[in-house]
Amino acid sequence: MSIAHGIKRLGVLGAGQMGTGIAFVSALHAKVPVLLHDKSAHQISKGLSLIDKLLAKDVSKGRLQASDAADARARIQTADSVEAMRDVDMVVEAVSENLDLKRAIFREFAAKIRPDAILATNTSSISITKIAGAVIPEGEPAAGEVAKAVSGRVVGLHFFNPVPVMKLVELISAVQTSQDTLNRSRAFAEACGKEVATSQDVPGFVSNALLMPFINEAIMCLEKGVATRDDIDKTFRLGMAHPMGPLQLADFIGLDTCLSIQQTLYKGTSDSKYRPSVLLERMVDAQYLGKKSGRGFYEYNN
Repeated sequence: MSIAHGIKRLGVLGAGQMGTGIAFVSALHAKVPVLLHDKSAHQISKGLSLIDKLLAKDVSKGRLQASDAADARARIQTADSVEAMRDVDMVVEAVSENLDLKRAIFREFAAKIRPDAILATNTSSISITKIAGAVIPEGEPAAGEVAKAVSGRVVGLHFFNPVPVMKLVELISAVQTSQDTLNRSRAFAEACGKEVATSQDVPGFVSNALLMPFINEAIMCLEKGVATRDDIDKTFRLGMAHPMGPLQLADFIGLDTCLSIQQTLYKGTSDSKYRPSVLLERMVDAQYLGKKSGRGFYEYNN
């Protein structure tokens, strides 16, 4: 079937909460076969179990026919290596916010995945241009045709957590990204049932350049004793009509992720307003990472 985005098979690297969610919406809404890869067999099993639960919940609530759920689940298969995803039309990386790790992954993508595939990152803060620079073969001039062809396939496709629920995808162009890559990536995100907002390739993009300083300031208010945890969150739930307060939101995002993004903003701008809270750093040092670890600013029964 001819489709605007041209994605007939998708690869997803990373079977955590984000990668699993991307695989889910791609299979269910875009109806695209998905190959899901993670170096951890346990993480793959956990991710597939979550997908099964999400589909079962949609069926039980009447949002989805059982046959459609079965079709979506059948579209999601696992891959035991990056090489096994060679023939995908797009691959989305969804691993932790670490520039060196992402650069290494994208070098592997460029070497092992078909040369016309779109190489997308789900990063929420790291420069797409820096990631794109990593795919240029050693010795090739950055302005040469070979470099332009491979780096032009790199794009930022930032889904929001939880992916099955949140309606937005942030589309970010590297300096090198081609217009065709942008157009097809937008069309694919829309096929997944998402609205698309675009951002320039600046630290944190639009979303986290605004959100993370807000969360960081809330943590500083708690650190300084300006207000209690409950009163900080109550103020924003009841006074500003936020669905959850900033401290609870930080727990749901993951305090390690919040710290990583805040450090990226601070390093990328040298602006003191992005300096991470000491309390945030200490929470991460203690491995109190939020909902995923069972304890953050709140405690959770996982």
